[in-house]
Amino acid sequence: MEIKLAAQKREKNEKLSADFIPAVIYGKGVENTSLKVKKVEFEKAFSKAGESNLISLDLGAGEVKVVVKDTQKDVLKGTFTHVDFYQVNMKEKITAEIPLHFIGESKAIKELGGVLIKNMDHLEVECLPGALVDHIDVDISQLATFEDTIRIKDLILPVGATTTSDLSDMVAAVREPKAEAEPTPAVAAAVAAPAAGAKKEEVKKPEAKK
Repeated sequence: MEIKLAAQKREKNEKLSADFIPAVIYGKGVENTSLKVKKVEFEKAFSKAGESNLISLDLGAGEVKVVVKDTQKDVLKGTFTHVDFYQVNMKEKITAEIPLHFIGESKAIKELGGVLIKNMDHLEVECLPGALVDHIDVDISQLATFEDTIRIKDLILPVGATTTSDLSDMVAAVREPKAEAEPTPAVAAAVAAPAAGAKKEEVKKPEAKK
């Protein structure tokens, strides 16, 4: 699926309306250029592309392939305030962080009551831009016991991609549920004492009438 987005050149010190987001495009051998993109259109494109999929950016004079390298947001409103586009060379490898999607059903969770521990939520890979994907699946059905782990070496990477991370790094595992602590003998005795006293009061004989 091709993701398209239109952008316009932004003049120096140009004040933008609330409908636009300021942006910049740069890359290897590419001159930094200030741009502006429509907020609604960017949000729609970014929801599909994230930072690991190609976007065909229409600059008016033609389209170029880019990835979203960085974004800035308004802390209070949560809206985008700036975007960095990196123009790629389709024949040169780039480094990107691809999100991990956890799928499947773990026996250690379903039957043993364990808790899934995710050690990472994305993986850094190096590949040609055309090999980028929007996510990498992590099948947790491999976690049948509390001793099982999923490591980077167990993941299926996009064709032609390699990771810059240590292959032995753990991605996910299942932790045993915490057992409820048993009360100490002193606490147990303190709890039992009032109950015992109450029982004696219930069977106390009434005083004889004079």
